[in-house]
Amino acid sequence: MSIAPAVSDWFARNGRDLPWRRPGFTAWGTLVSEFMLQQTPVVRVIPRLEQWLERWPTPADLAASSPGDAVRAWASLGYPRRALNLHATAVAITERHGGMVPHDVPSLLALPGVGDYTARAVAVFAYGHRHPVVDVNIRRVIARAVHGQGQPGAAARRDLDDMEELLPESLPEARLVNVSIMELGALVCTARSPRCDTCPIADQCAWRAAGYPEFTGTRAPVQKRFAGSDRQVRGLIMAELRASDMPVAPHEVRGLWAVDEQRERALAGLLADGLVVAVDGAFELPS
Repeated sequence: MSIAPAVSDWFARNGRDLPWRRPGFTAWGTLVSEFMLQQTPVVRVIPRLEQWLERWPTPADLAASSPGDAVRAWASLGYPRRALNLHATAVAITERHGGMVPHDVPSLLALPGVGDYTARAVAVFAYGHRHPVVDVNIRRVIARAVHGQGQPGAAARRDLDDMEELLPESLPEARLVNVSIMELGALVCTARSPRCDTCPIADQCAWRAAGYPEFTGTRAPVQKRFAGSDRQVRGLIMAELRASDMPVAPHEVRGLWAVDEQRERALAGLLADGLVVAVDGAFELPS
């Protein structure tokens, strides 16, 4: 028995009202939201997404601005390399696709910073095509409900095959199943505290039927703590540059972090990534 019908019925009653799920939301808006949602919670993305689309409602609008403008507008979303990739994607869409976000997965994959998940998500949620869309939430639901495992483990090709088997042939229904299982993983079948008492597929869940066995497979790598990490130092440097209308002098950068080796390593990484440029011995966002 497929879990898809029960999950779709549950979503119809419990799915969140998110901007990218509303009728008329543009393909460009969907693409921007997918960039922003990578490793960033929904609650932080929504206000930044609205500001972004008000300023740059089309790819051509963003392409006409500088990469530095994109990085500055990215603000506190984290992983600012995504802002550079999104700007490069806007340029590519403007130059190669006449300003229209492409609808097919191969063309989407050819855009800077667009991986397999993002390409499938845009093709499905913006254009209604039939593809399995697999994020960590979907992988967790399938691991538990279908395979009886507490965690999904490392990503594998099998994830797409598993999701493909759950999709109806109907395009609208396939799109609905993708978003419904994703939402179930985000709200109910969560990683640490699954709400099995309210789960619409509890009676079909193989993990629950097996007595919730401990996961013994290979786990995904755990991200290192932010406090004291190179990521924190990079963030401090980026925040200083975003807040300044003038190039930031080396002594100002030195004042941001006391550990010389770590600060210089973080700065070197930002320079290598193109997020910071050196100008006459000082530093600024890319122009």
